[in-house]
Amino acid sequence: MTRVCLVGSPDVNVRYELLSRETSREALATYQLERPFENTLALRTVSVGAAVSLLNDLQWYLVRFVDEALVLEPSVSETEWLSRELAEALRNGDLEPGETGEYLKVYGVEYPDAESGTAETPATDGGDGVADEDAPTDGTDAPADEDATASGGVDERGRTRTAAAGRLVEPLYVRRTDGEVPTYDLRDVDETLVVRLTEAEFTP
Repeated sequence: MTRVCLVGSPDVNVRYELLSRETSREALATYQLERPFENTLALRTVSVGAAVSLLNDLQWYLVRFVDEALVLEPSVSETEWLSRELAEALRNGDLEPGETGEYLKVYGVEYPDAESGTAETPATDGGDGVADEDAPTDGTDAPADEDATASGGVDERGRTRTAAAGRLVEPLYVRRTDGEVPTYDLRDVDETLVVRLTEAEFTP
């Protein structure tokens, strides 16, 4: 299964914005929605082609409410995400999977409770599966996450996060060297999330 993750712009609640509008809500209605990181909305679809088609259907909303649209395709990598542009290039046959690993954007991932040593706790809900912090505030009937504490994906050590507490911070643009991803050094973080880019997107 191919995953799609929409990372919201800093000044919006991406889940609310997408699910409170009829057209985008209908486009997402058939998917089980997840929240792998703060202010994100993720889902699983059948292929890269289906992921790209969904993103195209949501284009009007992505321009307004989303900073990044990411795609995780296991046939390319189990742990490294693809930018939307790279996913489109693969879907169109412009690139082969083996040609995708050089140009990277590496996000830091922070878990606020890491220093305290306490266990992560999922966002609370009112019994209907909607995390309180994400609940609609204007009376619209936005559907709830079927899994508000769904997997946050697999980190570089093969672990699966089980709570949506991670926050993506300050991306670092790097090129893979001798098969290795350079160390993220912009700040101290708990983990990293690697996104493969097209050459045109790469900004060293």
